[in-house]
Amino acid sequence: MVESVQCAVIGAGVIGLAAARALAQAGREVVVLEAADAIGTVTSSRNSEVIHAGIYYAPGSLKARLCRTGRDRLYAYLADHGIPHRRLGKLIVATTAAEEEALAGIAARAHANGVEDLRRLDAAAVKALEPAVRGRAALLSPSTGILDSHALMLELQGDAEAAGAVLALNSPVAGGRIDSDGIVLDVGGAEPMTLRCRAVVNSAGLAADRVARSLLGFPAALVPTIHYAKGSYVALSGKTPFRHLIYPVPGGAGLGIHYTCDLGGQGRFGPDVEWRDAVDYTVDPGRIPAFVGAIRRYWPDLPADRLHPDYAGVRPKVQAPGEPPADFVIQGPRSHGVAGLVNLFGIESPGLTSCLAIADVVAAELAEAP
Repeated sequence: MVESVQCAVIGAGVIGLAAARALAQAGREVVVLEAADAIGTVTSSRNSEVIHAGIYYAPGSLKARLCRTGRDRLYAYLADHGIPHRRLGKLIVATTAAEEEALAGIAARAHANGVEDLRRLDAAAVKALEPAVRGRAALLSPSTGILDSHALMLELQGDAEAAGAVLALNSPVAGGRIDSDGIVLDVGGAEPMTLRCRAVVNSAGLAADRVARSLLGFPAALVPTIHYAKGSYVALSGKTPFRHLIYPVPGGAGLGIHYTCDLGGQGRFGPDVEWRDAVDYTVDPGRIPAFVGAIRRYWPDLPADRLHPDYAGVRPKVQAPGEPPADFVIQGPRSHGVAGLVNLFGIESPGLTSCLAIADVVAAELAEAP
């Protein structure tokens, strides 16, 4: 038996839920297909829960534009809906002469992205603001914050369902095909079904490339490979000395092992970067010495015996190890020619911050779908 729906969203992470909300509020009939037994169990719940200001990304890129727009949209949404969050601010700390020189480039890029509130601090100002931090200089970002990502996802789900969207858990997409009358999805689970859709949003995160390749009739050459960049976090027992988030000057595939905390004040450090061939959420205690070395560059008095393994996440990157950072890939009908299909690849950081802005782009891509 083949059932029909106007729009299917594959994946109930924060991006899928935001897209479902935007589409349902625009009057679309929406079903959200989630392979797991709960929302947001993968990338959306295994990150730093940071609201980014929009500092690091290449000017003109989707990451830069959607982070900057999404940040303001997100703060307003969190406030309007009573979702727990705090605008803590963060320091990007330079500990060497080379890093101190790099701060100027970071500030210039942030300015080009429309981030106007960065302040440069000298060593004395850093010490006055955060006495435990050692740094030659720093950038203070007042617009950076933290949030309860699960509370956000529950609110997005509630908004989507209030507008008529339906969430189907334990409903993995096993494949499908593109034909002249829409997109047909084969949905597994306890009650398998075939679903004919006028529009499909592939927001499957780590599995987005697999989902796209499973759609017969979609050009395989247009599907980038998702590379798994595992990031582990370690927690700090007891009280931390920081009032702000503390970041090093970034390098490599991530933003460096930084300090953040949850809304209850529990401090943690991470993530590091491990390129993996499969998803793995174990945190190896043997990695802690590398954390200690990285953290002591900006917090020399770190008591290493208070660190312990916390959790891990996996970032769906579209760049391979050793390649420069890549932009979000939002692939709609105008780029691949398949009516009604939007693929989302490489939606990693700052995806959480950008979720409402990404949802607007998805809705615009599908505005002409019947």
